[in-house]
Amino acid sequence: MHIVSIIFPLMFMVTLGYGLTRVGFFTQEHIAGISKFTFYVSIPAFLFINMLAAPLAQSIDPLALLAFYIPVVVVFTIGYLINRYCSPVAQQSRDACAVFALGSSYSNTVLVGLPIITAALGDTMIGQVFMIITFHSATLFALTFILAARAQDRGFSWRRFTRSMLLNPVVMSISLGILANAISINLGEQLSAGLALLAKPALACALFVLGANLSFYRIGDHWRLALMASSLKIILLPALVYVMAHFVFQLTLQNTAMLVLLSASPLGVNAYLIATELKQHESTLGSTVVLSTLLSVLSFSLWLTLLI
Repeated sequence: MHIVSIIFPLMFMVTLGYGLTRVGFFTQEHIAGISKFTFYVSIPAFLFINMLAAPLAQSIDPLALLAFYIPVVVVFTIGYLINRYCSPVAQQSRDACAVFALGSSYSNTVLVGLPIITAALGDTMIGQVFMIITFHSATLFALTFILAARAQDRGFSWRRFTRSMLLNPVVMSISLGILANAISINLGEQLSAGLALLAKPALACALFVLGANLSFYRIGDHWRLALMASSLKIILLPALVYVMAHFVFQLTLQNTAMLVLLSASPLGVNAYLIATELKQHESTLGSTVVLSTLLSVLSFSLWLTLLI
């Protein structure tokens, strides 16, 4: 019941966005404006202040990082190959494959994973959780944008690649946050408060935009790909993390539980925003966010029973 109560607010915002747009209260133009604010303003502020506050100099466990990120990269690769050879021909481009791979491996660590870990394990693992979260978006978004950049104009250009990486709002905000954290920049009370206020609606807006955009698509046309991505994300990824953490690196039960619960989180909304930005698999990833969130209730219940 506790897990259901955590996930319910997320589903409420998705349903609200879907319902208000479905009945015509918001038009597609309205949602496009809200989406632009979310992706280019609020989400970057949210990512920046979280990267700035992350305890980068503490709780560094190389084995824990390897136990988490090796399976993440493996599942990302599997997702890429599945889309390359199993999707319709029109969706087999490199940028489409990269977006599907992101949808198969990117976890909603902040909105879902962190609250569940705190409730199950207490505050003792927060340092390591933030360390995983710090590099999580940077790693997967970098892989996605590198592959997407290579797909542009059927060729690769270092100039286009560098520009797309440096000017992308998600990558830029993460990079600046890590840099500011590393050199211990103090933004001051006023600027910090302003950025915090700007970042506050980020997750709510992202969930609302997700639900609103779902009203523009026929989800049934993409349920097979969404189910495939959800299975990779909810079933395969945490299983591989468990094998790596418990059997390969022989981490403590508490560390193993933390890593598995993070990896068992459903697909993060930011992946859907990137799909919208790259105009690839928008409906697939939108459906995957909803489907994987629903299925994560079962996944979390299973892993909590086995590990806690």
